[in-house]
Amino acid sequence: MTDRGLLVIGDVVTDVVALHGSPVMSGTDTAADIVVRPGGSGANTAAWAAHLGADARLLARLGYDSSDWHTAELVKAGVRPHVTVDPDHPTAVVIAMVDRSGERSMLTNRGAGGLISDEDWDPALLDGVGRLHLSGYVFFTAPGLRLARVAMADAAAAGVAISVDPASTGPLRDFGVERFLCESAAAGLVIPNLDEALLLTGASTAERAAVLLSERYGTAVVKQGAEGALGAVDGAIVATAPALPAEVVDSTGAGDAFAAGFLTASLQGVGERGALESGCRAGAACVAQVGGRPRYGLDLNRLYPIHTD
Repeated sequence: MTDRGLLVIGDVVTDVVALHGSPVMSGTDTAADIVVRPGGSGANTAAWAAHLGADARLLARLGYDSSDWHTAELVKAGVRPHVTVDPDHPTAVVIAMVDRSGERSMLTNRGAGGLISDEDWDPALLDGVGRLHLSGYVFFTAPGLRLARVAMADAAAAGVAISVDPASTGPLRDFGVERFLCESAAAGLVIPNLDEALLLTGASTAERAAVLLSERYGTAVVKQGAEGALGAVDGAIVATAPALPAEVVDSTGAGDAFAAGFLTASLQGVGERGALESGCRAGAACVAQVGGRPRYGLDLNRLYPIHTD
């Protein structure tokens, strides 16, 4: 039997999402619709992957304040959680301020998530796994970097494919571009958004960035939001996919949903173009709602039918 499980290593976050129709004013009140949702880049990817039919597992570190709620939400989403509860630190929190266009600005406290380490790792987590996927946020702390190194080494030794999502340009720049490229070199697939791809390569176009990254990693998929996505393998563009029409309510988690769609399709044996299209479908569904996780009962096939002609 082929191992097709997806193991994601990344954050679980309490998302406080504030949708405001007018600019946030300093020193006074700004009216907003405010909701609390389970989130986190790694957890979002795992939840969308499970929603799309993958055997999705998540390795994460939760805080003492909300671990029961987050674990229950992961299980409800179909994810198999492997979590450690930190007795001294709260779960990570992100306050996302979302403007009328759906664009977001974030205030972040990584909490317990920033303390995940190699002590949370067990090689047995790779049993039945066909791909290990790491959120870039794991690399950006010393204990997380130790975890990334040992997990990737064990995955490589076991013949498990490895992919990485660079996560965010700010922490990526602080960590060091060349350092990140070196530390993540064991991955055979990188899935940046356009800004991350340009930062990692110094290129001026998505196409050139994808080519350069594919020369390093083997395969590169560049997420371009409303412009769709493209994939390159071994230095050549091999597929593109257009974005699907969607009313953008909240862009939180769209890149995570895309990654889940692409990875799930790939694990199911779908080719590069089909996997890109699967990613775009999940991303479109994500931006049309508040929060970065799939809604219960959401049917992507009904919203975005697959056309085979």
